[in-house]
Amino acid sequence: MVLTSRPRTFRGVVEYDGTDFHGWQVQAGGRTAQGVLEEALTRVLGARVPVLAAGRTDAGVHAEGQAVSFRAATSIPPRGIAAACNAILPPDLSVLSLEEAPAGFHATRDATGKVYRYEILLGSAPRPLLRRTTWRVPGRLDPRRMREAARLLVGRHDFRSFRSNPGNEAGRSGTVRTVRRIDVRRRGDRVLVEVEGDGFLYNMVRALVGTLVQAGRGAWEAERVAAALRARDRRAAGPTAPARGLTLVSVSYGRRRRPQKKDPPAAAPPRMEGGGGRRSAAARSKAGVVRPESGPSKGEANP
Repeated sequence: MVLTSRPRTFRGVVEYDGTDFHGWQVQAGGRTAQGVLEEALTRVLGARVPVLAAGRTDAGVHAEGQAVSFRAATSIPPRGIAAACNAILPPDLSVLSLEEAPAGFHATRDATGKVYRYEILLGSAPRPLLRRTTWRVPGRLDPRRMREAARLLVGRHDFRSFRSNPGNEAGRSGTVRTVRRIDVRRRGDRVLVEVEGDGFLYNMVRALVGTLVQAGRGAWEAERVAAALRARDRRAAGPTAPARGLTLVSVSYGRRRRPQKKDPPAAAPPRMEGGGGRRSAAARSKAGVVRPESGPSKGEANP
């Protein structure tokens, strides 16, 4: 390692198969993505390097675009650090890119949005090659019904009905988040649900997917999904989908959108979209994409 007197800040993107990780965050007695990456950096740089991530993915959750940052006093160029790490990292984690960033860059605090994708496999026959990355749901799902329900979840709402094991989360940052869009698409024998938002509560995306599956099966009408949102009670929403179908696709950085002057009342009914010269939400729903007109941003973790 070649030391320098001035620590440098690095920003990177990593990909991992979360099946054999106990989540991102370092924990005693468990193999984690953060721990494995920090061990590799320690070997390459000759000193322990704490790594920050945009989101603390849970056990079994995957990432194809996890954003990370760290500081290190080294003159090795970013590309060299990435190549050296990839040479010793296990096959289920890789550094896709690495670059020098401004000194104050923080992968967690500076994130302005995240995109997650959930993959549902239809059919009764097991698919060995997809078992680590999909949730197999026997029977049929109606994407149109799922999009109809998703339309009621897009926007800035209190999502406490869609979180699990909150701990002190509500006290730290509240439970109001902005879901910017929900795409529901059929692709062969799979249904893909992609969710973009300014931040997510613990298990929020998986709870949203579990609820949309209830709508897709025809077990729930869209109004019941809206009622679950208004209830602000986890028992009112659908089940939490398994971790293995969830992937962190990308993290966005940049200027935050101007926040609203005040959050809507917690118990207010979901905002309906449409009107004006733009396409209505129903028209966007038919295209497989549900988006709000606008919304503020807030970085968060644990989908």
